[in-house]
Amino acid sequence: MSLKASELILNPDGSVYHLHLKSEDIAETIITVGDPDRVSEVSKFFDKIDLKIQKREFHTQTGWFKNKRITVISTGIGTDNIDIVLNELDALVNIDLKKRTVKKSLTRLQIIRIGTSGALQENIPLDSFLVSEKAIGFDSLLHYYKGFENDLEFCSAVHNHLKLENLAKPYIISSDKKLTDLFLEDPTFIKGITATNVGFYAPQGRALRAKLYDQNFIKKLQSFFYKNQKITNLEMETSGIYGLSKLLGHQAISLNAIMANRATGEFSKKPQKTMDKLILSTLNKLI
Repeated sequence: MSLKASELILNPDGSVYHLHLKSEDIAETIITVGDPDRVSEVSKFFDKIDLKIQKREFHTQTGWFKNKRITVISTGIGTDNIDIVLNELDALVNIDLKKRTVKKSLTRLQIIRIGTSGALQENIPLDSFLVSEKAIGFDSLLHYYKGFENDLEFCSAVHNHLKLENLAKPYIISSDKKLTDLFLEDPTFIKGITATNVGFYAPQGRALRAKLYDQNFIKKLQSFFYKNQKITNLEMETSGIYGLSKLLGHQAISLNAIMANRATGEFSKKPQKTMDKLILSTLNKLI
């Protein structure tokens, strides 16, 4: 059945609406970054860049690192943007955009998030690299989709511990095991459980002038313990990437450069050096 114009929106040139990309513009290995300026921080390591496209906060570059074709795309901040990016990337490889029909043979993308994050536990060092083995979504995005896998027992433990009376019930999504194992073979990467929140200030326990609903939210996250597992860090995209990737049949991993530690109140003194190191390490592993 053909998808309606109101559901699959295309630009006059046939590209997908928000990303302004065509099927041939992207590789099957895709690195996502939040900050549009970080796209060039990744592609500066490429041997060759074939494509540069920019629309809104979505900047895309496709090129070659050694013998591998890779696309880098900025998502902007938050799982609302992830909803756009993941669905449109999937449409580029799995929907015939001219016929507006789903292809019989589906393509599986590799999606690697490279982002910054704040650690919750005191023993996680600044400038370390953390692989999100699981993501806890406090954003509600996946509740709008049918059929996503959810660890209900884990969810219940989180919900009961945090006493989330007025918030969306959390969901738990795992990373792709093959990609996780690839990065955890390297002892410089540590594994963790990442909380994805819907904002940077109150949802992450920061108060400037507006008051927090729960003054102890961060302490509750820090003290959560379930089957020898703790919540290690906070950011704003991973649960959406993991959830939609699972639903659409793609592989996904989230790699976090720990720039802040909420337990100690510290922030990295060398954020650019740390990010460059994570980017280059990631590129080398992908080949």
